[in-house]
Amino acid sequence: MVSVLDSAYLGDGFGTAAMRAVFSDRARLDGWLQAEAALARAQAGLGMIPADAAQAIARAARPEALDLAAMKADYDVSGIAIVPLVKHFGALLEPEHRRWLHYGATTQDIIDTGCVLQMRAGLDLIQGDLDALCRALAGLARAHRDTVMAGRSFQQQAVPVTFGYKAAVWLDEALRHRARLVALRPRLLVGQLGGAVGTLATMGDQGLAVRSAMMRDLGLGEPAITWHVARDRWAELVQWQALLGATLGKIAGEVVLLMRSEVGEVFEGAVPGRGGSSTMPQKRNPVACPQVIAIARRLRDLPALQLDAMMQEHERGAGAMPTEWLVVPDGFVLLSGALAQMRGVLEGLEVDAARMAANLAEGGGLIMAEAVMMGLAPAMGRGAAKEAVERAAKAALARGIPLRAALLADAALAPHLDPARLDRLLDPAGYTGSAGAMVDAVLARTVAEGLHVAETGA
Repeated sequence: MVSVLDSAYLGDGFGTAAMRAVFSDRARLDGWLQAEAALARAQAGLGMIPADAAQAIARAARPEALDLAAMKADYDVSGIAIVPLVKHFGALLEPEHRRWLHYGATTQDIIDTGCVLQMRAGLDLIQGDLDALCRALAGLARAHRDTVMAGRSFQQQAVPVTFGYKAAVWLDEALRHRARLVALRPRLLVGQLGGAVGTLATMGDQGLAVRSAMMRDLGLGEPAITWHVARDRWAELVQWQALLGATLGKIAGEVVLLMRSEVGEVFEGAVPGRGGSSTMPQKRNPVACPQVIAIARRLRDLPALQLDAMMQEHERGAGAMPTEWLVVPDGFVLLSGALAQMRGVLEGLEVDAARMAANLAEGGGLIMAEAVMMGLAPAMGRGAAKEAVERAAKAALARGIPLRAALLADAALAPHLDPARLDRLLDPAGYTGSAGAMVDAVLARTVAEGLHVAETGA
């Protein structure tokens, strides 16, 4: 095994089969062949090459017609990826047609355009999984809009929130990534045709017309100028992949924390035989979430390499293209794995509302100290109210009694707190503020963006 992504045993945990197929050798060859065929058709349409030559090139542009092993042997000698393609593809053509293959193009034109075609297919897969992830999050936010749980800061109980609020925070972030993807696509999905140094000199005064026709044929955007050494589009893609990966890693990390034995508020869906320890019979371990966290950390590293690939000398850089071969396919495959794993977790997430309520009560009401303070503040002033409640909280901890008892025992608070009012202030469900309204706002945005969410939720 060279890489976990290539492992027949481990690979499906870190990338989907569908995305690996998009970036397989066959798909790579298909992208190159599509670029060559589109170039020939564009040139024939402008009278630059014979129409029958373009037709022959297009008919022969089939990956299965090429001998990949023989091409590899030639690549090992030439070191230039498109040289063996032109040789072996050309061998499929009659001599009078072969002379028009790859006419006026350069290696990077074909490699870049082919890769953009792969990127388009890859983004389509990602879009589908991201939409499904958003729908799963929306289902959780809707179903648990009013499911009260402990909000935590610095990993300690702070004040109440709802699980729907937590899910809506994740959803809002995911929707921003979705919007970034929509904005990114037209910038990224731009084809390449420039010739040796980008000037299209080999095509005389028809270069721009050929480029325009070629990109229309492929359904790609046309650049204003050759981008052989302008790789910001690809750097933006890899940065976006890392951003989305970080969000997925954060959600996964939160699920892992909430699965802790001492917390036990949510769980990855139960599947027989999944998540058990090899030695401890009682264990129910997170399985998908640790892989998502690992992928997020790996995706975080890729933008640095792609930024290096942006820094190129003159009109064709040295080392940048091979660097991108190391970055771009891995980014797509890893992100596909993280999305698939996290989607499965969220669609099957088990939420234990009873345990959430029990954890809220476990501290004897201390999580409601702020609520009591704010209830007393209008009469006592915020500073005095904070001092009084803090005093009662310390007494409750020292004596091992509920906060309610400590507050009622404080004579200074008696004029301001009768038991009935105190019970209202100590009710976690009454101190979630605008959480529900904010959940509703995020769900409304989800609907506005055309993401259908089942009424039942998760």
